[in-house]
Amino acid sequence: MSEAKILDRVLVTNDDGIHAPGLKVLEHVAAGLAHEVWTVAPEVNHSGAGHSLTIKRPLRCHEVSDRRYAVDGTPTDCVLLALQWLVPGPVDLVLSGVNRGGNLGEDVTYSGTVAAAMEATLLDVPAIAMSQCFRGGHPVKWAAAERHTPAVVRKLRAAGWPKGVLMNVNFPDRVANAVQGLQVVRQGRAKLGDHIIERVDPRGEPYVWIGGLKHDDGADAGTDRGAVRRGFIAVTPIHLDMTHHAELARLVSILE
Repeated sequence: MSEAKILDRVLVTNDDGIHAPGLKVLEHVAAGLAHEVWTVAPEVNHSGAGHSLTIKRPLRCHEVSDRRYAVDGTPTDCVLLALQWLVPGPVDLVLSGVNRGGNLGEDVTYSGTVAAAMEATLLDVPAIAMSQCFRGGHPVKWAAAERHTPAVVRKLRAAGWPKGVLMNVNFPDRVANAVQGLQVVRQGRAKLGDHIIERVDPRGEPYVWIGGLKHDDGADAGTDRGAVRRGFIAVTPIHLDMTHHAELARLVSILE
């Protein structure tokens, strides 16, 4: 496949903040894919922000360097401002990430990385969320995402996908040469925050901390979690229409 640039203009964003190493990885990759790259990202880390939008205060946006902007808001704010106000022209693709840590299973409902791609999708711009899995206490293997993102983007662009759908991509916790390939899989099942830690602060006031333990349902065959465990890049199409159509039809037949 030709390595020529395949896009005119790409928007890069994330939820880890404008200075995050994963953002630098994605900017470098995007520069090889597009003639023009714009970055609009939060000033600070907004992991776990979900699809939140700032509506009760003004937003401030400042230029960090040429075509790089920091916003004192959420990832959703960044994409909305970029596509509706800041970037002077149509955007072919939004790339969100590379997140420090996987966005697997139900993670997508909490993830600011995925939310940024959701906002782009709602604005009818194709979007890919990208995350690099890693184990706590170990260095993040950014080279895996950096090496394989160009091929993933090219393959997805060639395949295409419908409006109302975003692509969620997770890279395994492997060195670049040990990645096994790519699998298209469904969302897995795990629960974040089942472990609640109770503590007392230095002033004697009690507080709680939501832990990050995740409990799998064990049925990971054909899922994003199972794919990355086996060393594959997991690609999952996410549909923004959350209507359960079978249940909709059932209720219509009963209630109407």
